[in-house]
Amino acid sequence: MTEPAAARPRHIPVLGREVIAWLKPREGGIYVDATFGAGGYSRAILEAGNVSVIGIDRDRTAISAGFDLVDRSNGRLTLVEDRFSNLAEVCSAQGAPSVDGVVMDIGVSSMQLDEAGRGFSFRSEGPLDMRMGQDGPTAADVIAKASEADLANIIYIFGEERHSRAVARAIVAARKDAPITTTRALADLVGKIVRAKPGEIHPATRTFQGLRIFVNQELDELHVALSAAERVLKPGGRLVVVSFHSLEDRIVKNFLNERAKAGGGSRHQPETAQRPPSFAVLTKRPVTAEDDEVSGNPRARSAKLRAAERTDAPAHAATALPGWPTLDTVMRGG
Repeated sequence: MTEPAAARPRHIPVLGREVIAWLKPREGGIYVDATFGAGGYSRAILEAGNVSVIGIDRDRTAISAGFDLVDRSNGRLTLVEDRFSNLAEVCSAQGAPSVDGVVMDIGVSSMQLDEAGRGFSFRSEGPLDMRMGQDGPTAADVIAKASEADLANIIYIFGEERHSRAVARAIVAARKDAPITTTRALADLVGKIVRAKPGEIHPATRTFQGLRIFVNQELDELHVALSAAERVLKPGGRLVVVSFHSLEDRIVKNFLNERAKAGGGSRHQPETAQRPPSFAVLTKRPVTAEDDEVSGNPRARSAKLRAAERTDAPAHAATALPGWPTLDTVMRGG
């Protein structure tokens, strides 16, 4: 049964057609939209056939806004407020310990960027918050508490800002005079340090990206979520991930490539110790948006889609997280 058309304008997800093509929803299947957002992927999956969807989002606003779609799904959509790294636990709690597909759209959503009060964007005045959920330190808390060295690392590692040391030094100097609590204050401060030529991105883009990723521990979440998807997917089930910058795409690419090859053996170990591949990579190169989509939605320009199919091999052991700064350590001053 196809879901009726929405009464309000629909959110068009980036690479929406391509996501459904690679996910290949099958009749009676159970699918996880691990980053529900505005519900675009969930809606498309529901329209693809008689399937059920578990939608997960840590943003309570996104969950609340999705209740209308729940009502129109005739019981086929369930929404859960949680982190997508917990998707295995969420699925089990919903009576679906194994599923037929998982889709992830990594990063901040357009509706979060558009809401000035969330503090994600330097283009409008708002509190320096940046939290996707309702808990934990804000970006203003990190700016106020982190050491100069930690700030430089956060902005360099997660924002890929080559002027990170100068930006961190300016932040520490400025906060001695007054707290930095708004998006405008931080953007203006960074703009005095990082110079941009006409046509280049805003000088504060990378600093805001770095803080947002750090505040929400997005890359750690992604690492854990990929392993969780590996555990819940049935043989033949598909994982489809859309990312928007190189850090995310690199994590997805490396995860899938590592899982798609036999591992565990070496010249010091017998061949029987090797682990069989748990995924078969479907996209040898990332899928990108067509020109018509980019012209209608500039955000699609940086999107990359990778897809893989679960084999019948056991899930591999979760890999250790990289040794980059963590929220707990930085806020403790350690």
